[in-house]
Amino acid sequence: MSRAPFAADPAHSRGREFSPPGDSVRGPRSAFQRDRDRIIHSIAFRRLAGKTQVFIAPDGDHYRVRLTHSLEVAQIGRVIARVLDLDEDLTEALCLAHDLGHPPFGHSGEDALDAALQLRGGFDHNGHTLRTVMRIDSPYCGMEGLNLSWEVLEGLAKHNGPLADPQWALAALDAQYPLDLDRWPSLEAQVAALADDIAYDNHDIDDGLRAGFLQLDDLLTLDFIADQWREVERRFPHAAREEMLRELVRTQIGVMVNDVLDTTRANLVGVTSIEDVRSAGRALAAFSPGMAKQERELKRFMYDRLYHHEEQLRTAGLAKDVIAQLYAAFDQDPGLMPQDWSGRFPDGEPERARFIADFIAGMTDHYAIRQYQKIFGSVPEGLSNV
Repeated sequence: MSRAPFAADPAHSRGREFSPPGDSVRGPRSAFQRDRDRIIHSIAFRRLAGKTQVFIAPDGDHYRVRLTHSLEVAQIGRVIARVLDLDEDLTEALCLAHDLGHPPFGHSGEDALDAALQLRGGFDHNGHTLRTVMRIDSPYCGMEGLNLSWEVLEGLAKHNGPLADPQWALAALDAQYPLDLDRWPSLEAQVAALADDIAYDNHDIDDGLRAGFLQLDDLLTLDFIADQWREVERRFPHAAREEMLRELVRTQIGVMVNDVLDTTRANLVGVTSIEDVRSAGRALAAFSPGMAKQERELKRFMYDRLYHHEEQLRTAGLAKDVIAQLYAAFDQDPGLMPQDWSGRFPDGEPERARFIADFIAGMTDHYAIRQYQKIFGSVPEGLSNV
């Protein structure tokens, strides 16, 4: 594959945290290809199939979950990386792994764990992503975690740019294996973050329309959405409404991807190395100012009409209560955990609190519901709203 001079190069990777004796490359794979494969084969990745994206424990088969979202992010990320001559494998690895630290019930579960650990450093899903791939999910002999390359860990840590004051989980990992948190990450990491925004901005519209939480007339109050809808009507005047709605989502993704490509190309003029990228002082992979404004307007709309919808907030409240009560139950009686967890239960704090959070954060939605029912005898009615 062609690779631009400002792209990350697996042949010049900074390496891995652990180099166990006898470690060797299996097959003709680059360091970043191995990272991608380790992520896909991990337990944490498989569990994304049962974790909330927008709707909690959905009964419908067609709603997105964290796994399908991550796959969609990876496809968008690869397209952008390929056109810009970046390393596609590193981009894909970052896209696939970016949500591995999410607990059950999405941000509701995260809020509940953060509250439970308020006096123990709190809980942050991005820091927990690093904790998952560096310490918790450990399938290999002679090393902790998935032992991913420095470039993948750096990109996951700086998902939204440099960090001046990292939360405890990331700070502790950085102290053991420094990730240059005060500098900008690779273009591959910057592209992965944009692909995440593009995917959930538009696919959440798709799911919101399907569930009936969003209405097309309301979406068309956003001028840039209305412009795309008129274009869809012009191109497909006789198409079924459902097909036109799907076309609207695809068209909007294409518009945003093309905007990123044009803006990033312009930002890369004069950039000749990955060191230039890291020292640029700003994101070089980016939306144009106009698209960034439209994207912020869309996010505000989605929070108002979907994420903070009355029904969503009610369900989120139930989910937070489930996680809070599970945490309290395990704190009171660690024996309620499976033996492979309770047998390793720490004695002191904050290790005890963080260990419980590690266990809960690894749960899928339905596993958390089963654990709650096993301990308390029943499950709050209405925990799933679609």
